[in-house]
Amino acid sequence: MTVFICSLFLPKTVYFNLPGSPQDRPGLERRTTTTLPVHPPKPAVPTEATPSLFTPRPDFTPPQTPTYEENQPDFFGNEDGFRVPFPHDLGSPTDNSTSAWGGRANQPRSHANSPPPKAISEHARTLEKARELGRQGVIQPKPLVRSESHDRVFSNAHWKVVDADQGNGGLRNAALAAAREYPDRDHIWVGTLGMPTDAIEGTQQKEEIEDTLATEHDMLTVFCPDKVFDGHYNHFCKQILWPVFHYQIPDNPKSKAYEDHSWKYYVNVNRAFADKIIKNWKRGDVVWIHDYHLLLVPGMVREKLPEAQIGFFLHVAFPSSEVFRCLAVRKELLEGILGANLIGFQIEEYTRHFLQTCSRILSVEATPEGIHLEDRFVDVTNLAIGIDPVSLNKHRLDENVARWLSILKERYQGKKLIVARDKLDLIRGVRQKLLSYELFLKKYPEWSGNTILIQVALSASEKGNLDVTVSDIVSRVNSKRSNLAYQPVVYLKQDIDYAQYLALLAIADVLMITSQREGMNLTSHEYLFCQDGSMISEKKHGSLILSEFTGTASLFNKNELSINPWDYHQCADAIQQALKMSDEEKKERWEKLYGAVAHHTGSLWFNEFLSRLDTVYKEQNKRDQTAVPRLSIQTLSAKYKNSERRLFILDYEGTLVSWGPLNQIIPVSPQRTLDILNDLVLDERNTVYIMSGRRPEELERVFRRVPNIGLIAENGCFVKEFYSDEWAEMADQEETKKWKDSVRPILTYFLERTPGAEIEERHCSILFHYKDAEDPELAARQAAECASHVNDACESQRVHAVPMEHSIAVEPVDWTKKTAAGKVFDMLSSEKELKPVDFLMVVGDGREDEKVFKWANWLGKEKVKEVTTVSVGSRSTEATATVTHGVSGVLTCLQRLAAQS
Repeated sequence: MTVFICSLFLPKTVYFNLPGSPQDRPGLERRTTTTLPVHPPKPAVPTEATPSLFTPRPDFTPPQTPTYEENQPDFFGNEDGFRVPFPHDLGSPTDNSTSAWGGRANQPRSHANSPPPKAISEHARTLEKARELGRQGVIQPKPLVRSESHDRVFSNAHWKVVDADQGNGGLRNAALAAAREYPDRDHIWVGTLGMPTDAIEGTQQKEEIEDTLATEHDMLTVFCPDKVFDGHYNHFCKQILWPVFHYQIPDNPKSKAYEDHSWKYYVNVNRAFADKIIKNWKRGDVVWIHDYHLLLVPGMVREKLPEAQIGFFLHVAFPSSEVFRCLAVRKELLEGILGANLIGFQIEEYTRHFLQTCSRILSVEATPEGIHLEDRFVDVTNLAIGIDPVSLNKHRLDENVARWLSILKERYQGKKLIVARDKLDLIRGVRQKLLSYELFLKKYPEWSGNTILIQVALSASEKGNLDVTVSDIVSRVNSKRSNLAYQPVVYLKQDIDYAQYLALLAIADVLMITSQREGMNLTSHEYLFCQDGSMISEKKHGSLILSEFTGTASLFNKNELSINPWDYHQCADAIQQALKMSDEEKKERWEKLYGAVAHHTGSLWFNEFLSRLDTVYKEQNKRDQTAVPRLSIQTLSAKYKNSERRLFILDYEGTLVSWGPLNQIIPVSPQRTLDILNDLVLDERNTVYIMSGRRPEELERVFRRVPNIGLIAENGCFVKEFYSDEWAEMADQEETKKWKDSVRPILTYFLERTPGAEIEERHCSILFHYKDAEDPELAARQAAECASHVNDACESQRVHAVPMEHSIAVEPVDWTKKTAAGKVFDMLSSEKELKPVDFLMVVGDGREDEKVFKWANWLGKEKVKEVTTVSVGSRSTEATATVTHGVSGVLTCLQRLAAQS
């Protein structure tokens, strides 16, 4: 079995050795082409020194306000050319990549002209704002000019495969940890090189690079034109999906202009990934697709490979349905994700949001386990990613870490250090953190002179107001409280060396994370791991201040200091609490937090997801209509003949009679059905129950001519035993009245806005019918909205809205056809004077019958000798057999059994 790990960027990329470029990294394999450059390339920009906490740099913010460089670096590259990536960084390329323009000195420049044109994307007010930013030092970049010699140089230059410095670091390290634990499992990565490729398109370079990555690194390279990738990543992913997934609604007109055209590029890149997977997939392989860049790939692969085992995991937050529904292509995105067998999220909150969104937008039934589609079931789970402690511990032993620990101890002796490392964007909450720290110094002046906030701000792809604002806050705080020996804020608008980072985590007294929304935050995990005392002489047990809006917060059970980043007073008080906390409390909190980090490792996440995917895939295959055998009447007849006590539980509509309108009483049932049921109940060894969603009086009217037959009405809310004329009501009348009083106004609200719809109230349920609505499309949307409102508002009252064909039914959660069937079986089993049931047959055609099938199959393993579950129709099912010819086929089967009595 091979696992295809599909992520936007491969863990490896290619660097070209050009005249004047940085020297090769030691230990990295070198690949060359057979020809030398036709024209020598222009000298590359010299590599700057490794960023340092103490080396003066022109872009060190205080006291100088940063400006926007005219030639912004490419999103494919890093500003310093060969910055060593943080092995444990979590997140998508948006977390640690730079702008889409410019380029590394040792990689080609993009051929894309960033869409859309100014006439489309920029409104007059936007231009005015840009000019205002220009006066503040934020300059709009000029378009780059490329020559033909540029492409010729790269198409013939020497090259080498190196570790990529962008991509999902958390995924990469989890995969490496899993490979270390399970060396026999084959992994193949699928992704892009993370660099522009138009310059080498159609050359021998491209073929050699692709072959080398495939044969020597087990990586399949997806090539996309620069223009297509730019539209996909820089526009649709960054401008549309990233903000929406983090509760930042894109503003008009930007979202309108970008989404109209960049959606095409998004589809094209997803299609390129799907085609690469389909071309290389073999039966038995597993496809695991990652993150919001590739939301359409599961559906595209499923379309061509219906039997494929597909998993999808979203590494960022999933917003509430109210936010997600703002996307113009919301249905397409959801349907793409639902191509997977198993969909994973970091925490339960995101899982719940996804289920609610699917129910609301696609009008499908969502259960805690997953989504019921017409032809199959999609499982949904939450599983938090973590770090790789083995790899991190190895990095901590580096001599550079010890050297920096010594330097930091000496430099900040006697000071309390609050440490933070964030990308400088609106979502990370850097502005809120600095304002909170400023308030802390005002509110608790006794800490002034003794506390230092070290804020590392990774370069953002879009520089603007936030950049200026943050710099102003830093300047204001430092100008009021600095002296020759003290500076309250050390603000580095750049990344630092990994050894410095680990040393900072080890020596810090507090780590402060104020993200406004974040899928998961592994910096907090690394911090807790580095605080175990192995890097310094004593155990630090520093405090963790963590935003409640990070996924990590749900793992720590409030052992961290949880904050709302918008509540500056709370944040300031949390800093005070962290600094004043006793050693005993620090140790107690740290031990619990460390236990969570040690449990939720990257390898556990990786292996657990694949294990769950394998389990659900097998279960779903059992339910697949093509895998379920046809009912053998001959085999069934032999089981029937050899049994002594039989129980039949038969669905009514769609099983024994053709489907009729739910809001109409059927006065006469087909005579053949009644005759066959009468023949069955004539045998005293047979007990027959009919289950239906209809009211008790309707069922009595239909089956009054069949004596000694049991009835289950309103999907399990009423049961009439076969020997009795009385109905037993399962649901409590007072509770039913209460939830109906809550639900009725909601249904009435949507009824008034859906011309042609109607409400049918039953004893224990209420139905909203929209089959005869004047506008079917509007009615379907209103019904989905209605179901979502009911499920949100009435969850505590143990009722839910279930989507059905042209209607939604609001009914109790605790009383179903399954609970009624269980009551019937228990009643029969309690009659000790009679023989136990040794033959059980359940026949149904609807989604609500699946729970009964599952219950009956379990009985077949535990209590009943012969169990047969039969599904009518072509749908994913828990039944062990299917019947052809619909209702007629069911009646023929029952007729043959009755004839044997």
